[in-house]
Amino acid sequence: MKNILHKIFLYAALLVLFACSKKLDTTPTQSIDRAAALNTSSDVLVALTGAYADLGVSNFYGGYPFVGAELLANAGELNWSGTFQQFTQINNKAIPVDNSFVTNTWLAGYTAINDVNNVLSALSVVDSSKRDRVEGEAKFIRATVLFDLVRLYAKNWSDGDPATNEGVPIVLVPTASITAANQVKRDKVADVYVQVLKDLADAEAKIPAKNGFYASKVSAAALEARVYLQKGDYTNAVQAANRAITVGTANGFALKSAYADAFPNNVSANTSEDVFAMQVTTSSGTNSFQTFFSANSRGDIQINPAHTALYETGDARLTLFYTSGGSKYTGKFDYLYGNVHIIRLAEMYLTRAEANFRLGTTTGDSPLNDVNLIRARVKLPALTAPQLTLAAILKERKLELAFEGIALHDIKRTQGAVGALPWNSPKLIYPIPIREIRANPNLSQNAGYF
Repeated sequence: MKNILHKIFLYAALLVLFACSKKLDTTPTQSIDRAAALNTSSDVLVALTGAYADLGVSNFYGGYPFVGAELLANAGELNWSGTFQQFTQINNKAIPVDNSFVTNTWLAGYTAINDVNNVLSALSVVDSSKRDRVEGEAKFIRATVLFDLVRLYAKNWSDGDPATNEGVPIVLVPTASITAANQVKRDKVADVYVQVLKDLADAEAKIPAKNGFYASKVSAAALEARVYLQKGDYTNAVQAANRAITVGTANGFALKSAYADAFPNNVSANTSEDVFAMQVTTSSGTNSFQTFFSANSRGDIQINPAHTALYETGDARLTLFYTSGGSKYTGKFDYLYGNVHIIRLAEMYLTRAEANFRLGTTTGDSPLNDVNLIRARVKLPALTAPQLTLAAILKERKLELAFEGIALHDIKRTQGAVGALPWNSPKLIYPIPIREIRANPNLSQNAGYF
């Protein structure tokens, strides 16, 4: 973890430089005097903004983990033609322990976690009127980072015993110095999920339903639904998805009337459908989906007929595909300054439908109505009750959320396969970065990696 800590200290120094320049002569180079850097409510708010910025870097919610997950799930529906060896290795399911993209995602995740741990350690100085919101947003960020790290770098919940399977380190306090005490071990998968859900429950209780483009009560409930679904806890998944839909629609969130409008190609702003998105502007932010999926950029990922053949005739989602240079691309991510869609409201309707169907319940609405709501938007005829099967729901989910970083995790939780690889193949899990293991021998490596 020493490499992580070194990067954290550099970021903290930069934060002090820009937010508290008058204290430059009091800031040591190997540790953070939190009292000096975060001694006012304004300081903590600046630090929280910095945490969002670190969350949205290209190596994390700017898109690399999602693009990587799509390539790891690829079994012929996508064509990778890029020159980045790191993504070639991921697409080939032959990832070396020194893959720099894998390493940088780990580093970026723990940098964001340390940011919010600093914020949480200084809550006492935050104005009382803002304290709950700040705490809730910080815990949301920590939860979403931990969840995506454990999904990428550890076995899925249903793969063996999550109480004994190695997850990722749970770090809940700021890293203030490089000491032996910072040589953390990997916590168990089950413990990581417990911490994620605890943070999200606190976040949902404390963040307002309307919070601009920052995390909101709706964001927290939606992420809870995603976590519970990954666990196979359908009772809690349907409740959380229903809360996200109910609270969201009461506060201005809504499906766009046309599917293409959920992915605007000329607007750098959240849509009414974005439950949570990372902001991209002409001066800051990055959208790696656009970098790799769009012919307007690198265009390293093309769409193969094996994918487009899955759509029904007349499906409006087909209109987002286009041909450039003889290859087919998705138009979801064509706008250079388009925000990175982390959670869309459409996912919540599909989660509620799936969980209700599995449970034989109708919490919020019937599974048939929820699925047909999604189908109606893309100009497809409504399914009848006999036509509604689990396979039909999962297919609707696959097509609705295509290329958004969901596929790998759905394959794992539904125990599918990636070509000839079963859902629980070690090749579908990222290795723990070798540089971190060399710096911290307390970190164990995943099966299949040396």
